[in-house]
Amino acid sequence: MGKAMGFLLAVFFSFFSSSILARTLPVSSKSAVLDVFSAVQKTQELFSLNSQSVLPSKRSVHDQEPFVSSGSSLSFQIHSRLAIRGTSYNDYKELTLDRLNRDSMRVKALQTRVDLVSQGLRKADLTPLETELEAEKLEVPVVSGTSQGSGEYFCRVGIGHPPSQAYMVLDTGSDVNWVQCAPCADCYQQADPIFDPLSSSSFSPLTCGTRQCRSLDVSECHNNACLYEVSYGDGSYTVGDFVTETITFADSASVNNIAIGCGHNNEGLFVGAAGLIGLGGGALSFPSQINASSFSYCLVDRDSDSASTLEFDSAIPPDAVTAPLVRNSKLDTYRYVDLTGISVSGDLLPIQPSTFQLNDDGAGGIIVDSGTAVTRLPKEAYNSLRDAFVKGTKNLPSTNGVALFDTCYDLRSMKSVEVPTVSFHFSNGKELALPAKNYLIPVDSSSTFCLAFAPTSSSLGIIGNVQQQGTRVSYDLASSLIGFASNKC
Repeated sequence: MGKAMGFLLAVFFSFFSSSILARTLPVSSKSAVLDVFSAVQKTQELFSLNSQSVLPSKRSVHDQEPFVSSGSSLSFQIHSRLAIRGTSYNDYKELTLDRLNRDSMRVKALQTRVDLVSQGLRKADLTPLETELEAEKLEVPVVSGTSQGSGEYFCRVGIGHPPSQAYMVLDTGSDVNWVQCAPCADCYQQADPIFDPLSSSSFSPLTCGTRQCRSLDVSECHNNACLYEVSYGDGSYTVGDFVTETITFADSASVNNIAIGCGHNNEGLFVGAAGLIGLGGGALSFPSQINASSFSYCLVDRDSDSASTLEFDSAIPPDAVTAPLVRNSKLDTYRYVDLTGISVSGDLLPIQPSTFQLNDDGAGGIIVDSGTAVTRLPKEAYNSLRDAFVKGTKNLPSTNGVALFDTCYDLRSMKSVEVPTVSFHFSNGKELALPAKNYLIPVDSSSTFCLAFAPTSSSLGIIGNVQQQGTRVSYDLASSLIGFASNKC
């Protein structure tokens, strides 16, 4: 009886200890589970019916219940590109290839700007100047953040008084805010009516000597009116009057005298957006103009019609992984994070921290960008990441690469798979573990999944929105910190 009781007690304590350990020890840092079935089902649903019955014309985002801000009265609603325009593609692979093509154009524009600045060129020299003024049209191309049609996320903004609602591209890689304006000499199609300055009592043109006009990379005058042009390195551009206007948030709070471009000549496929809200670090960006101490956004699933928020002056969530924000003294638009390493399956890759370092000449560094989709890494870092990931996925059937992706798998026979973890490591010792769905993504509806990183020969690396998806990214401008909080959309 004593031996039996001792055996039962041993079993009990063994079970009790195992239960405690199961609750207190972290989940293995070496692997993560990818839900293949759900990801593929989502791609199929986009094309199983007329796309506009899945995404918006019958269930328009205009008619949805307002999204409630999680902690700030100064917030805009955020929607994915598909939630605004639906899709005219034949299948998910065609959609993916177009996304990657747009993404490559944007990355080239971002990297070209940094590469030229690091060579000592002035902002106004980033493209050949064409100062010819033709009938109130300013033709002075300036390379900036967004490439043609690359906006993947849009915020709902009220412009003027009374406010006219419009969808604007959300862009951390740009500073100048602008909207298409009547009268339109040349405007592309947008989801909302063109903004009419005559309908707004708060519309006020800026003169050439104003601080806002002088803050433009290049400005010109016509009858003492400040004219602007922003060109995006691929033929798309916006040209018009530089003015101040009232901007209204989702809950009717508003800010006055925001410098914004009133574009009368606009070219490019901005997919239904009326213009752009610049979230960069320059003097003309929206956060700078409202003197925001912080801002944050959460990028919802790009293949859904769900909504989230862009918020200002809200605190970093307490459970966020934080990292130092770094400024580029040669280029204040981009927001750099102090990345020092990457791990796969819990093991740090053999990458020199200097690989990710921002140099004194303005070259190098890693920016966090809302408009770039796929994270770009220097070739040395990418090759190390890819090789470690391939080593950890020997059990998965590989298949041919797709576009810029060279590491792809055929997962058609699987409902879920275990894959190596991928984490970013920062200079303050913090680690950001990415969800599996944020680095192994479907590229078609036939269960082809690819590693969503790509190499670059440029000195600039970029953390893209695929890796940010489903995460609230907070910029504490006062403390020079960036925070990443999962599932805070």
